[in-house]
Amino acid sequence: MQFRNNYRRPQSDPGSAVCPIRAAWLVVCLLAWTPYLQAAIAPQPRQAGEELQVTDNEVGRYGGTLVVGQRSEPKTLNPVTAADVPSREVIGRLTADLIHINRATQQTEPALAKAWSASRDGRIFTLKLRRGLRFSDGQPFNGDDVVFTFQVYLDEKIHSPQRDLLIVGGKPIEVAKIDAYTVRFTLSQPYAAAERLFDSLAILPKHLLEKPYRDGHFTQAWSLNASPAEFAGLGPFRLKSYVPGQRIVLERNPYYWKADRSQNRLPYLDEIAFLFVGNEDAQALRFQAGDTDIISRVGAENYALLSKDAPSRGYELFDLGPALEYNFLLFNLNDLKPPLDAKLKPKQSWFADLRFRRAISAAVDREAIVRLVYAGRGAPLWGNVSPSNKFWVDQSLPHPARSLDQARELLRSAGFSWRDSGQLFDPQGRPVEFSIITSSSNTQRTKMATILQDDLGKLGMNVQVVPLEFRAVLDRVFQTYDYDTAVMGLGGGDADPNPEMNVWLSSGGTHLWHLGEAKAATDWEARLDQLMQQQMVEVKYSKRKRLYDQAQEIIGQNQPCVFLGTPDILVGARKTIANFKPAILEPSTLWNVDQLYFRPQGATSAGVPR
Repeated sequence: MQFRNNYRRPQSDPGSAVCPIRAAWLVVCLLAWTPYLQAAIAPQPRQAGEELQVTDNEVGRYGGTLVVGQRSEPKTLNPVTAADVPSREVIGRLTADLIHINRATQQTEPALAKAWSASRDGRIFTLKLRRGLRFSDGQPFNGDDVVFTFQVYLDEKIHSPQRDLLIVGGKPIEVAKIDAYTVRFTLSQPYAAAERLFDSLAILPKHLLEKPYRDGHFTQAWSLNASPAEFAGLGPFRLKSYVPGQRIVLERNPYYWKADRSQNRLPYLDEIAFLFVGNEDAQALRFQAGDTDIISRVGAENYALLSKDAPSRGYELFDLGPALEYNFLLFNLNDLKPPLDAKLKPKQSWFADLRFRRAISAAVDREAIVRLVYAGRGAPLWGNVSPSNKFWVDQSLPHPARSLDQARELLRSAGFSWRDSGQLFDPQGRPVEFSIITSSSNTQRTKMATILQDDLGKLGMNVQVVPLEFRAVLDRVFQTYDYDTAVMGLGGGDADPNPEMNVWLSSGGTHLWHLGEAKAATDWEARLDQLMQQQMVEVKYSKRKRLYDQAQEIIGQNQPCVFLGTPDILVGARKTIANFKPAILEPSTLWNVDQLYFRPQGATSAGVPR
């Protein structure tokens, strides 16, 4: 439908009659796309004293709705509590941070803070904020919003997954407003790559969120069901509408704080529409049919299918190499309450045995995962750092070949045995049976779980694969703990190790195999805590790399989860989309959405804003 992007309606011959069937079809289409046919919000003129950031992108033209297919709905629009990718992908277009990591260069750059300086001892950071900026509801932004934001992130009662990044040397970062546009951050110790910690910490509007925070209702704020009037952010877009099960639509933030070199306020796009398509196959079909404009995290099989039609359907595809994410089999080792503890206790006794976890790892055919799940467009993993992360991957980490014999020997040493039927039994005579939950909307992880089912079946384990809706997986892993094992994925936000603090610290909010630990449950976890904290404050790269190598080795030796593989980053976009620059760091395709624009059909160069 051509009018989706440029608001052009199909033209009929004024002298001809309109076919009733075609007319009815047109009415249905117009009703379906009503949200995109309303008048666009115009960018506000630049105000005196407004310190906009000027970008160096190709100058674009205003107009159009970018349509993106999402496999599942966001769980929340609250940036402080969001932990899932669909939520953070939408939230990232609604909000902004103080210092930003450029996804293309992987270097930090000014954002809401126009400049910053550090004390000689590396403990005090002073940030100068841009003046004259406004939230998407027109209210002014200043240092009070920054202080309030960090107060919320650091509040233990909120349980923000980002909180761990803001604890340095065992103490929370101290935040103080020096004046309306100067904020000081004081750390108890020097912090490696300290400026990177500000990335993706969305600045909140104090004028809207202070009351729910004071009333103890902050975690319920900014749910998907809240009205757009309750939201305001500093991102390029603001919330327009949400239709459960169908879509969420964002419209231009008319007060956005960036402009191109011709002084045109960004963004160029009028709207972004996130369509909830259900799974990767549907995502690929919608892109192939022209219903969506950008596709990301596509699997190799669909990438191959889409490649065949790319020349004739007006889109391009890109293989950026291995991602920074890691996919793994997670064991449920949480402290459980009745009646769940009785149900899972026997299985947890297996999972807690390192020999059992190592046996599973030895049985996994990682090469088959790369071949069958990624069609060769991916890499096997034995640790938590992708081979594409050249600065931080531990090259000495062992990559043992698959060995069912070694797996059986490990199980024998742990007291497991086999009956004549070939079924595996534990030392108490119980059959080894467990389930793997995974997201039904993620085809790749579902295939991984199926391969694991087959691999572990060769050891006599009876494994069931249970695909669930993505939010149901999150609820079981993070809330109810009602699962045996899970195939999940993490990573991709930054190449630096520090964003991983919340995963590998025993107290971390994403310490998935044992959430909510008061202290390290094992000696090796205590040592891992120590290493992660040491690397966080070591400013010399060579020393920090040695510390992080040791951390990777401890993780590899103890295998709290079994690492499986990482896909290549495979993305695509319509050829009419200009300034499209996909990157390895997440979000690969929408990181510079404020600079994207639609060229006229058939155009090969940039137009002029209109």
